[in-house]
Amino acid sequence: MPLVVAPPPDGPYVRIIPLGGCGEIGRNMTIIETRDDLVVVDCGLMFPDESMLGVDIVINDFTYLRERRDKFRALLVTHGHEDHIGGIPYLLREFDVPVAGTPLSLALIRAKARDHKFNDKAFVIVNPGERVRYGGIETEFVHINHSVAGACALAITTELGTLFHTGDFKFDQTPLDGKPADFAAIAGIGDEGVLCMLSDSTNAERSGHTPSERVVGEAFANIFAHAPGRIIVTSFASNVPRIQQIVDTALRFERRIALLGRSLMNVVQHATALGYLNLPPERVIRLEQLDAFPPSEIVVITTGSQGEPMSALSRLAVRDHPRMKIVAGDTVVISATPIPGNEKSVGKTINNLYRLGATVIHGTARGTAHVSGHASQEELLLMLNLVRPKYFVPIHGEYRMLVTHAGLAQKTGVAPENCFVIENGDVVEFTPAGAEKIGKTYAGNVMVDGSGVGDVGEAVLRDRKHLSADGIMLVVVTVDAEESRVVAGPDLISRGVFYLPEADQVTRDLERRVADILGGCSAEGIRDVNTVKEHIRQGLSKAVYERTRRRPIVVPVVMEV
Repeated sequence: MPLVVAPPPDGPYVRIIPLGGCGEIGRNMTIIETRDDLVVVDCGLMFPDESMLGVDIVINDFTYLRERRDKFRALLVTHGHEDHIGGIPYLLREFDVPVAGTPLSLALIRAKARDHKFNDKAFVIVNPGERVRYGGIETEFVHINHSVAGACALAITTELGTLFHTGDFKFDQTPLDGKPADFAAIAGIGDEGVLCMLSDSTNAERSGHTPSERVVGEAFANIFAHAPGRIIVTSFASNVPRIQQIVDTALRFERRIALLGRSLMNVVQHATALGYLNLPPERVIRLEQLDAFPPSEIVVITTGSQGEPMSALSRLAVRDHPRMKIVAGDTVVISATPIPGNEKSVGKTINNLYRLGATVIHGTARGTAHVSGHASQEELLLMLNLVRPKYFVPIHGEYRMLVTHAGLAQKTGVAPENCFVIENGDVVEFTPAGAEKIGKTYAGNVMVDGSGVGDVGEAVLRDRKHLSADGIMLVVVTVDAEESRVVAGPDLISRGVFYLPEADQVTRDLERRVADILGGCSAEGIRDVNTVKEHIRQGLSKAVYERTRRRPIVVPVVMEV
């Protein structure tokens, strides 16, 4: 969609443009733009839904940034989850900008940069409480609690005032690292005055408080105490506090620890090196050593909590993993809730694990083996009361969550007309005269399929859906254009169209039909390859539909001699 907004005003202004994460879960990315400068907060990815056949991941459309390349100053990272950093390698392919974030966030981004074969980008380590300045935009990183270490909110100071971006957060009063959110800093920023707050809406529909991460430790202790054999625990690879809980419980019950999954091993390596994770190396074993110890002494930490087809847990569930097999007596703990859209794949994985004789603990079975990293309503209200913004923009959630969050803001005194429930691509502009939504810009899905970025569009997905529903038919014909005759063929190959036992007879009948179609072509028609193809396509499509009521993709291949 082309940019449909008014030109910039004569005086100072600030624009907020979410390119992802508003109206959806994932792909979080927000642009903060002034007259002379522009910074981006996060650049995540989203996993494809069932309609995106063959697509690996979905990232954001960077067109708005390309058009303002000259004032794009920096990328600010709130934390290291995939839905906030997964798109950064694709952004850095195009833009040579510094990336500012806390040590663990940058370590995870560097690992991605190595996978994408470039390491020469400027990474700026910012610890909580420190500030960075890019052009006329100054940003303070504020410590906050989330399900990954090093998460920060951002106080972004512009000429018109401060924008407070919460990032993903919750208020954990008893966090594992002993560092609750920096309430004093947040309240101080609120006392100085906040023009607008952008706040995480993931749990805006959930009443009460989100439980502390320590609750999970109690559930793990209960599970470990009763599991007779090996224990396999899966969670998000970047959930360092959860990994620490698993490690602590394994040590308590004198179990040895094995790691399965490349992304998990990357996170463990960086988190341990930076001091966010305490994992005694003498208690870690290789997967090849599993059979050397009794099952009751083993814990395997793995990836695949969302049922991703090629993840370690999904492959274990169908006995397709080359380094480990699920056996009867194993206990599998899924310490995560499915992201919306992943429920079917997670359910399928659980069913397959049960078929292999494993005991699967998920949801709230045997206590709470998972707690959210996102604030529930009471915490969202507390954040609103600490910051006391003039304007409010709910972000990071599906549309109903954004609406609910805006309602909470109004309960704390934010005027209804100052709450902007916006979707990806909407442009909200702040000037000395006030704020308004002034238009919409590019914010569509960019699909990554293999090494291709953005080359899979709606037309390709339509063809893939068509192929999956009705199959394909290939017709090969050789013609002599000079003599206006068919030399060989037609030969017909079909996939996904006919039931195999009857396919041979049907194929012969359709080949005769195509031969009749070609026999009815004029001499001039035979000389024109495109005309021959069109006759075959139309005639065969009609014949197949009359016989089967199906509409396969028909691909004529006409060769000339």
